[in-house]
Amino acid sequence: MDGSPDQDARQEFHRFFERHHRELARLAYLLIGDPDAADDLAADALVAAWRNWDRVRGTDRPLAYVRRIVVNLSNSRLRAIVRERGRMAALGGDADDVTDGPDVAAMVDLRAALRRLPHRKRACLVLRYAFDLSEQETARVLGISVGTVKSQTSRAVAELERQLRGNAAAELLAGYRAQALRPQSRPGGA
Repeated sequence: MDGSPDQDARQEFHRFFERHHRELARLAYLLIGDPDAADDLAADALVAAWRNWDRVRGTDRPLAYVRRIVVNLSNSRLRAIVRERGRMAALGGDADDVTDGPDVAAMVDLRAALRRLPHRKRACLVLRYAFDLSEQETARVLGISVGTVKSQTSRAVAELERQLRGNAAAELLAGYRAQALRPQSRPGGA
C-alpha cells in the first residue's frame, strides 16, 4: 500500500462496499421482490458507483447517491419485466407469481401487496420504513419534494391496508406500523 490517491480511493470504496452492500441488496429486493435480481442490481449499482467514485465520494451523502442508482436500476428492471409479461400475454404465456422458501402466508401476502404498489409509492414506503430514512433523506434519494414523499407514503400505506383488509397480513402490517412505522419518533423524521 503506497498511499497513492488511487490506492486511497480503492480502500475507501472497499470500506463503502463492505459497509453498504447488504443494505443496497435489501433495498433492491424490497423494490423488485426477486432476491437474485436484487443481488445483481446491488452489484450493478456498486459498479456504477466505482466507475464514478470521485463524483460519488465528493457528494454530501455517498450512500444516498448509490441508493438512487439502485432505485433507478430497479425502475428499469421493473419496466423490462412489464414489457416481458406483456409479450408473454400476447403469446398466450402465463407469468405466475412464485414464492420460494418457507414464507409465512401473511408475509407472502404483504410482499405481493407491496409489489402491486406503483414504484414511487413502493420506493417511498421502503425507504421510509424499511430503511428508516427521514422524509428529507427519502426526498433526496428519490429526487422529489418532501411533500411528495409525505403524500406518496401516506397513500401507499392506505393502499396496502385496503389490499390486505381482512387477512393475516393486515394484522402483521398493523403490528409493524405500531412498532416500526413511527417516523415521528425518529430524530430527523417529520
